[in-house]
Amino acid sequence: MQDDEVLGKAYDARLMRRLLQYLRPYWRSVVAALITIVVGGAASLVQPYLIKVAIDQYIAARRLTGLDRLALVYLAVLVIAFVAEYAQTWTMQLTGQRIMFDLRMAIYRHLQRLDLRYYDRNPVGRLMTRVTSDVDVINDLFTSGVVTVFGDVFTLVGIMVMMLWMNWRLALVAFAVLPLIVLIAQWFRRNVRDSYRVVRGWIARINAFLQENITGMSTVQLFRREPLNFARFDEIDRKHRDANVESIFYYAVFYPAIEAVSTLATALIIWYGGGSVLRNTLTLGALVAFIQYSQRFFRPISDMSEKFNVLQSAMASSERIFRLLDEPVAIESPAQPKRRPAASADVRSASGGGGHIRFEDVWFAYNGEDWVLKGISFDVKPGERVGIVGATGSGKTTLINLLLRFYDVQRGRITIDGVDIRELDLADVRGLFSLVLQDVHLFSGTIADNIRLGNGSIDDDRIRRAARAVHAEPFIERLPGGYAGAVAERGATLSVGQKQLLSFARALAFDPRVLILDEATSSVDTETELVIRDALHVLMADRTTIAIAHRLSTIQDMDKILVLHKGQLRESGTHQELLAHRGIYFKLFELQYRAADGRAPSASSEKLEVRS
Repeated sequence: MQDDEVLGKAYDARLMRRLLQYLRPYWRSVVAALITIVVGGAASLVQPYLIKVAIDQYIAARRLTGLDRLALVYLAVLVIAFVAEYAQTWTMQLTGQRIMFDLRMAIYRHLQRLDLRYYDRNPVGRLMTRVTSDVDVINDLFTSGVVTVFGDVFTLVGIMVMMLWMNWRLALVAFAVLPLIVLIAQWFRRNVRDSYRVVRGWIARINAFLQENITGMSTVQLFRREPLNFARFDEIDRKHRDANVESIFYYAVFYPAIEAVSTLATALIIWYGGGSVLRNTLTLGALVAFIQYSQRFFRPISDMSEKFNVLQSAMASSERIFRLLDEPVAIESPAQPKRRPAASADVRSASGGGGHIRFEDVWFAYNGEDWVLKGISFDVKPGERVGIVGATGSGKTTLINLLLRFYDVQRGRITIDGVDIRELDLADVRGLFSLVLQDVHLFSGTIADNIRLGNGSIDDDRIRRAARAVHAEPFIERLPGGYAGAVAERGATLSVGQKQLLSFARALAFDPRVLILDEATSSVDTETELVIRDALHVLMADRTTIAIAHRLSTIQDMDKILVLHKGQLRESGTHQELLAHRGIYFKLFELQYRAADGRAPSASSEKLEVRS
């Protein structure tokens, strides 16, 4: 989370140009806001001058005629200032919300395109900070920074011009306190900057901690880690609070200090200006107007000091956001994707439209040259059922990740119907498959929504047929609401077996050419496994199937079984052929058979790892 604590430059022209691109579609709103700022600033400048006129020309001269009209003009100016302030606030807040919406959509769109390798390196809590807190800071920049700082500058320049025009000597007396303002503003900006950096770092830690521990709450409760986790969160939250309290201290000192300097300027104006009034070199109305101008002069200065920190934090947030948006999309469709050759009639009838898969000398490593797969070559013919077995870490799931292009191979290639999958449209490749995992991911919504997954071509009748075929309908109809019943986040209210059956119904409803099963029955009880196994027969009928399994009983009737060991394809054949070969598969089968039979494994099976 170190980059969450870095603030960097106060202003970066490159980043500002990119940020202003999001402001460009709303340039009319910006122009309207600038106009209202100018109108409001002008109305603010006129008010003290009207008071000067009222005192000098009417009150001091004891003339009532015309004073009522001047009062109405003053009231009209107040109304104009109010309307301008309202219009400016409404316009910029609305524009900021639209920019925030556009920026969040751009980030989320890019997150959906990034490959899994990026998510392996970046925790979810950190990415959540990008989409939430960092975008909020950018919103602050647009709503109270980029445009409104122009209003502050306009007001400052206008007040200085008015004061110098009315009496340049008295204006210089009022400006004598400016060095104190500069010192206070520098002290405030420097300390608040450091405090803000610490606050942002602790916000990122809070997000990461909450995401990790709320997701793993069952493990926390199972191993009775509640007191330990509470203590850790208490420490993180306390440091976040202390950082905020420290920033409150600087604000508590800064604003009273500015007020004190403003009061000092007023005292100097009264001292010098009062003497000028007594010497008849300055009117009383001008003195009152000077006092009001001086009070209005220091307000934009304090606002600009705070907006400097908004600008600096926005530069840091935009740096992090654009670093995410600039993250290259490693896996995407080619500019001119190829098309797979049309399948012959006999192949179409056997497999629903081809889909001959071939791994050709495939090498892959997640990190450097720490190879997970080494020279893997095999093919899966249309309509064929292939099982993949091997010890944990042998590379079984990696094969599936490469086939679905979640990652790309470093050496060799994977082809479908003779075409390298990297030369095919990504949506076309993934559209061939349905993946059923051991850990089924369900989304918040309804049962039907989790089967359809937003595909409008899958109607309710097709959903019911799919659920009925995989034996999911009985438990669905028992749920409150049936197919319209609510599904909690991650399917928390459903059992493992029920979630698995829903994943089968989902796969069948999408009617894939190739079905991929990754440990689909390893987390269910024996009775549920029998139901699931029957559902699998329905699911695998008339389509290509690739099944990863630890339970060898689930793949014994496959057309071909591949045995992986330490990233290499060591054996291939049917169940009977591999048993007759008496190699790795035989040892795995012997281990599982003896374990299921309640007897200790034989010495030969215990030496599996060494011999293989």
